[in-house]
Amino acid sequence: MSKTTPLLVLILMAVSAPVALADSGLVNLSSQFSVGETADRFASAATGAGLKVFNRIDHAAGAAKVGKTLRPTELIIFGSPKVGTALMTSDQRIGIDLPLKALVWQDAEGKVWLSYNSPDHLFSRFAINDREKVKQNVTAALKKFARHATQP
Repeated sequence: MSKTTPLLVLILMAVSAPVALADSGLVNLSSQFSVGETADRFASAATGAGLKVFNRIDHAAGAAKVGKTLRPTELIIFGSPKVGTALMTSDQRIGIDLPLKALVWQDAEGKVWLSYNSPDHLFSRFAINDREKVKQNVTAALKKFARHATQP
């Protein structure tokens, strides 16, 4: 095997799969769809799993109302009062981060991204160690919703 083969494999993996980056607990996934379609697909996946979409905020539309320009950016606020309440009985302060949120946004190069807080980060932030099954379920659900929203 040549020295360039491993590098070539890494490059091919990078361009063939969506990018999942974590930055201070934030998961960022590239989307193959527009901001609107990615947000619609995410919301559909969440409601299809029995979660409630509490609100959708179009930040670009809000910016336009005050005479400003912002690339397409939409916030989806969603969750389950049953799960959220269980987490708040472990540490009520997690309510600052609940309901959960997903941000769909377009970067300066026109690429669309889906971002959300990593459950590991949230559980760690509030030292919630007594809800491992909940953390596993939330993590799996977010990955499923994100995959549905960003990939054909």
